[in-house]
Amino acid sequence: MPPLLKIDQLASQLGLAPADWEPRGWYQAKLPLDSASRWQHHPQGRLIGVTAINPTPLGEGKTVVTIGLSMALNRLGQRAIATLRQPSLAPVFGIKGGGAGGGRSTLEPATDINLHFTGDLHAVAAAHNLLAALVENHSRRGHAPPLAPEAITWRRVIDCSDKGLAQVVTGLGHWPQATVRETGFDLTAASEVMAILALCRDLADCRSRLARIVVGQTPDRRPVTPADLGVTDALLALLKDALRPNLVQTCEGTPALVHAGPFANIAHGNSSVVADLAASRLADFVVTESGFGADCGAEKLLHIKCPASGLVPRVEVLVCTLRALKLHSGQFDVRPGQPLPPGLLQPNEAALRAGLANLQAHLDLLHAFQLPVIVAVNQFPEDTPAEIELLLQLARECGAEGAAPVSVFANGGAGGLELARQVVALADTPSRFQPLYEPSVPLDEKLRRVATRLYGADGIQLDPVARKQLDQFTSAGQGLLPVCIAKTQYSLSHDPRRLGRPQGFVLPIREVRLAAGAGFVYALAGDISTLPGLPPHPAANRIRVLDDGTIEGLS
Repeated sequence: MPPLLKIDQLASQLGLAPADWEPRGWYQAKLPLDSASRWQHHPQGRLIGVTAINPTPLGEGKTVVTIGLSMALNRLGQRAIATLRQPSLAPVFGIKGGGAGGGRSTLEPATDINLHFTGDLHAVAAAHNLLAALVENHSRRGHAPPLAPEAITWRRVIDCSDKGLAQVVTGLGHWPQATVRETGFDLTAASEVMAILALCRDLADCRSRLARIVVGQTPDRRPVTPADLGVTDALLALLKDALRPNLVQTCEGTPALVHAGPFANIAHGNSSVVADLAASRLADFVVTESGFGADCGAEKLLHIKCPASGLVPRVEVLVCTLRALKLHSGQFDVRPGQPLPPGLLQPNEAALRAGLANLQAHLDLLHAFQLPVIVAVNQFPEDTPAEIELLLQLARECGAEGAAPVSVFANGGAGGLELARQVVALADTPSRFQPLYEPSVPLDEKLRRVATRLYGADGIQLDPVARKQLDQFTSAGQGLLPVCIAKTQYSLSHDPRRLGRPQGFVLPIREVRLAAGAGFVYALAGDISTLPGLPPHPAANRIRVLDDGTIEGLS
């Protein structure tokens, strides 16, 4: 691979003036606060979405394909920028390891991106937890508006898999300085502050969204917000620099923006609006990744992020692998945190055909939005050419507008040229994008449409608590918000054991939370947890720091 470009060289290639970026080391920089509007006079590039089928626990290389596609487009003479999320430390030290790609398709500097980077994740956690402390203090001091401890809904966050903090009791032994009450922690990636960072367009929009966060209720059920507490700008002060997108490069020296980090199974799962808007004025193509499968990240891109940005994908790339489709045959016992069974990695046409239903379901899901889809078959070393060719044929038979093999892990951008050619050919197709629901549709009907039309459920089952919460949100004037369903990433349903294309199930929703600042209603389906635990053998066990300070084992 070629040596990395110094950040001034990368910025110069993008046509950025010295005032358009601020270096944060040799190989990374912050773009300005007004990134979303600074280059409005430039023509707007085309947005390309990258999503996937339901994955194995090790992932199917969606990030690798996103990076590789952007590099391949640049090889074709197109100016392309990849926009991706910053990895959370939870998977970096948990099941999946680093999230900056792998092989010859990586973001650089990978170690920095996987770890502290420019401090954005820490700023989100600091702002979120500062608000928690201010809320507790406001309640304990008896300030107006009144906020009883039991009426506080704002939890705390941590960027680490630590299941023991999911439910906690605070204030023990510190009365009256701290009130004893039950609360808990969520993952920083699932924080409403993280969602705000990813969805706001500029500093003013961020302030407005922070001010609208609902942290609890008064005795007469009036919402209490940071604006009521007079602390909105204190939160904004911690987030000011984090609002600025981070400019880095791929291993082939092409540009990428890495910004925000919401998970797609427990949050809205897409990189920031401001990064996409900035990239769309600096490039012909913006290749953006949506987390996990199309049922998680892509659906939330289309219902939550697209209305916030005004950008709609011209093409969706659907990443799949032989091993994931064979998993969906139901013939293999695969468990998170454990190696994949050897049989899953061997030729097995019967298992491939049996698992094809999952690919068909995700194609149908994306076609429901009237979007053209190219299936990208990400190749692994054990894959056979015959099975790859069969899968490409089957993908076309399933209705994909295109299908291409991808070997960017082994071959860099050269391994994504066929995919890139198909993307360019389809990208000028006039958009016929159509969401599944309009804002005026009631919240419970929005949930039902996503569950039935996209997941394949027979309906939804609202726990009494969830039903009451939806009614309260609607009465409070929040019924026009989109919905964000938190569920397992391993199945189209709420149950990770239901593989393929599940049928005959009802989606159970046990709780609904209001993210008024982020601008969506957040539903918890099945047993999904907003703070994961560690696997039996965490990725942290394989990390080594060499004598020269080099860190190994992150990817």
